[in-house]
Amino acid sequence: MTVNRRNFIKGAAGGGAALATAAVVSVPSPAQARPNKEMSPNAVGLLFDSTLCVGCKACVAGCKEANGLPVDVNTSDALWDTPLDIGPKTYNVIKLYADGTADHKDQERDGFAFIKKSCMHCVDPSCVSVCPVSAMTKDAKTGIVGYNPDICIGCRYCVASCPFGVPQSEFDTPVPKIKKCEMCRHRQAEGKIPACAEVCPTGATIFGPLTAINEEIARRRAMKAGEANVFERRTIGSGDTHERPAAQYIDHVYGETEVGGTQFRHMAGVSFEKLGYPNLREKSFASESEGIQHTLYKGLIAPAVVLGGLVWAAKRASHIDDEHPEE
Repeated sequence: MTVNRRNFIKGAAGGGAALATAAVVSVPSPAQARPNKEMSPNAVGLLFDSTLCVGCKACVAGCKEANGLPVDVNTSDALWDTPLDIGPKTYNVIKLYADGTADHKDQERDGFAFIKKSCMHCVDPSCVSVCPVSAMTKDAKTGIVGYNPDICIGCRYCVASCPFGVPQSEFDTPVPKIKKCEMCRHRQAEGKIPACAEVCPTGATIFGPLTAINEEIARRRAMKAGEANVFERRTIGSGDTHERPAAQYIDHVYGETEVGGTQFRHMAGVSFEKLGYPNLREKSFASESEGIQHTLYKGLIAPAVVLGGLVWAAKRASHIDDEHPEE
């Protein structure tokens, strides 16, 4: 009997299955998810208030200038920057929800609303969990999810793992990199704030410590719709304020609990499902996937199973070939 590819693969599959069964039986306990990771007490974040957004897209332009991003042309005339979504050339984008006559701002029926899409900076990020070389990182102090292109191997696991579809890979260069919002950490290192918050004229996007953001969220949720209230611009505690009637917020702050919480929070008068954000559970995906990985790889069980299966198949195929040599 000749040792061909088919016989070898069949033998490897059989041997691997047998060893895998033995290995699984020897595992003392099933894989268990770890708890969600905790928020750093010094974490910084952003708050986007859809009811304050006027759709000017100053944040989109400011982000591009701060990060040296090129124009993202999506029209035939190619006259100006027209990003349709986040991507390698666009780290944040403003989208429009509209229904029926779209006469009323921040109403679902016959209304319209704006929503901002960018990196959510998860407390327990999937992209960091799956990266095999730690090119994706989470700062232990600020909580910012950053990216190191110098050690990235281009596997794009981060792209596939993110529940928000944030990390994006370049496709127009022979050495592609991952592109995403890093909350302008290079500007923060210089004592500045994220560009999107700095240029927002209404305070729809505001930056600050997450503890202060949580307090501001509670203040706004307690407002009575229609009554005049003061809203800050740029950073919480800046003193740069303007007055306007409070909106009717829905009873959901997006990012408080989704996949273990995020450092980019959203408030709105329209449901987030209609605004294009997914309905996600509170348990982070990283907490479960790491539990499975650590169980399989504890004691190198999984690699031993694969290697053992291949060795067994090779020896078996060799014996068969010795017993039935070719004529």
